Amino acid sequence: MENYGHLHNLILDYTLGESLYHAILTGIARGDRRTHSAFKRAHISETIGNQAIHYLCQTGIISLEPSRENPLEKEYPNQKFKKEIEKHQISNKLTFTTPFMRFWFAFVSPLYRQIQEGKYDDVKKRFQKHEQSFSSLVFEQLSIELLKKESIDDPIVEVGSYWDRQVEIDILARTASGKIIVGECKYTNTKVNKSELTKLKEKCALAGFEADAFVLFSKRGFSNELESATGEQVQLYTLDTFKKLLEDLTPDEMLQGLPKP
Repeated sequence: MENYGHLHNLILDYTLGESLYHAILTGIARGDRRTHSAFKRAHISETIGNQAIHYLCQTGIISLEPSRENPLEKEYPNQKFKKEIEKHQISNKLTFTTPFMRFWFAFVSPLYRQIQEGKYDDVKKRFQKHEQSFSSLVFEQLSIELLKKESIDDPIVEVGSYWDRQVEIDILARTASGKIIVGECKYTNTKVNKSELTKLKEKCALAGFEADAFVLFSKRGFSNELESATGEQVQLYTLDTFKKLLEDLTPDEMLQGLPKP
């Protein structure tokens, strides 16, 4: 917090001090990362929002994750869907390229006046209130990196999350051989039980695809029943497994900061 002025000036190299960019970035950091949600939080139109997103992606602050949802097809020309289905928007998601930038626009930038005055209590309270959801996304991103590192014999060629109007799945990956892997990441203080695997399979059915393998990542481990279900089709990863992400990293790689403007 005491370095706010210096860090703020560095970030201005990316945002140019434009309030529009700051509003969108805060909307992404504090929302569900969907483009239309960010535009709504920033109170801007889709046209203006898309122009801003194009610029911000070029700076390297954020990246675009395209939706893999297919438009709902009508069985006959005049078919009518339920109101909630008609109103559903297929929306891409936006991801900060570094956790620090997401932290900045979620907890620091919106409270800059208090920080400039040396009042940090509101920032600390907001972080304590939302720390769980903030850390959950970081855990999900690290889980994807671990999955890629583990898939040596059959490398991952496409990976991301999946969402549509009915379900959200943390990880949907395709390997070089064409295998489909789906996964869920649980950053909670309770063990993950077998019902989570059942729910994941149900989500796949709703989304309309068949998975070849399931992966579950857990902060607190797994129930004995779920551990007994592991095998070629089900893989479980605990926090200890994440140590592999530090292997072969140089000190500079561990301390990578902001992307270069």
